[in-house]
Amino acid sequence: MRLFRDTGPGDPLAIPTAFYQRLALSESERTPVMNLVVKPRSGLAWPVHAGQVCRITTIEGPQAGDLNVWSLHNPRERFWAARSRQLEGSHVTTHSRLWSSRPYHRPMLTFIRDTLPSETSPLGGRCHDLLGTGCDPFIWKLMNGVPFDRTCYANLARAIAPWHLTELDVHDVLNLFMRTGLEPARGMYFMEPVPARSGDLVEFFAEIDLLCALSSCPAGDVSVPHLGPDRGDRETTCRPLGVDVFDVEPALLAGWTSPEPVEVPASSVGGSPSVS
Repeated sequence: MRLFRDTGPGDPLAIPTAFYQRLALSESERTPVMNLVVKPRSGLAWPVHAGQVCRITTIEGPQAGDLNVWSLHNPRERFWAARSRQLEGSHVTTHSRLWSSRPYHRPMLTFIRDTLPSETSPLGGRCHDLLGTGCDPFIWKLMNGVPFDRTCYANLARAIAPWHLTELDVHDVLNLFMRTGLEPARGMYFMEPVPARSGDLVEFFAEIDLLCALSSCPAGDVSVPHLGPDRGDRETTCRPLGVDVFDVEPALLAGWTSPEPVEVPASSVGGSPSVS
């Protein structure tokens, strides 16, 4: 078997784990700058500046969250699910990164803490996947035969409108807190109930200035099917998500620099103009 990325000795993408472990243990050396609540079946967008830590929490119990990420100053640069999946694996956890789209191709954020189960479920499911897409009104109408305007796609589009972005800027998501996988027979995507409990969380470190948007998924804790003929009442399974942003003491950032986009000759990309 040949892996896309060699994570052994000499890995050119190896990260300084001691630095991120120090950040994860630095709660006493943080200053809260933002506290938000994403209401059930809604979305919210917020900035996280380079060098800050962001925490996303299942504040009242299990709940799936769909995350989109852009460069705060250039929304053409956004989190790229496929490349992140190739470099980090199908599911992310502590010390995984989200990578940006071409032609920038740099780490946008690094996860520094994850309290969700790290072991696979009996079915082979793992938490925080880069496999699925966010639910949208089109699949809802196709599968359920009725329109629905509280999908993750719609929630994210509404959340980013004040930032002068539109539904065309919504992209494939990181499915936070969900436990998912691919069944072996056909490689079909499956979802299991969210294993998170009240107070479970993920934290990430912003490598560049970010605009983040999060939808509290209308599928709730995914304990009830939300698409197809077996769908049930999901409203009672939907809960809010918490968002906190922190400044960290400057001394903790010693030796760290925000990554620059990858630069290649124009001839390598067909003579296209340089990154702007």
